[in-house]
Amino acid sequence: MEEHSSAAGSESIVTQFNTYEDYLDSRIRPLDLYYLKDKKMARQLVELGCWGSGEVLKREEFETRKAAAEASLLSNKTQQKTLASAGKELKDNFLRALAEREEANRSGKMNSIIFVRDHNSRGQEISGYIDYSHRLQFEDFEPYFSGKKRFLPRPTDLSFYNWKTQASTMNDTENYQVIAEHSSSLLFRNKKDRKTLNVDPEASSPGANSSRTSIQSDLYHHVVIYDHITRKNWV
Repeated sequence: MEEHSSAAGSESIVTQFNTYEDYLDSRIRPLDLYYLKDKKMARQLVELGCWGSGEVLKREEFETRKAAAEASLLSNKTQQKTLASAGKELKDNFLRALAEREEANRSGKMNSIIFVRDHNSRGQEISGYIDYSHRLQFEDFEPYFSGKKRFLPRPTDLSFYNWKTQASTMNDTENYQVIAEHSSSLLFRNKKDRKTLNVDPEASSPGANSSRTSIQSDLYHHVVIYDHITRKNWV
């Protein structure tokens, strides 16, 4: 525990100060400098551990950790810029809705369930409930946002129904458990917070920390998005 706390303190130090000299200066008291009257000498005494209390980072260690912290910050910014929807001109309401929720579903702040009803390539009407976070984790979404591919339910999604063949499937995902006890509607239990999401359109509410949004799309016949917030107070 002490080692972890020390490491966390060091990470805070390297992000707080721009240079090693700034770090050393922060450990020099005005009274020390008054008597010594030589800032360079004061820095050397601090670096040698002659002044102050607590462990003092050596220059090499400070610069190594500083570089690592800056690399981590750059990596995070790069990841944010590489969302599949980034830079795409999205004209359809449904694609814009997917883009608005992409980061939150990738990071786990939100687990959205998407109901889609439309026709497959054979002209057969299909419908189903899709775990958006799950699909994002295992599938490349660039073709969807670029318009090269259609976002349709599959037999491997939370639920799937082919109105022509009457083939139907239900599957749990790493985010949701399917509850098919009710004949009128499906329920989905979130595996993170154990809260249940009710997708019955007649229900007064989809459940705690959840919302229901109908999307008017020019590309898809019927779309409804159920957003479930899994982390409170996220920005």
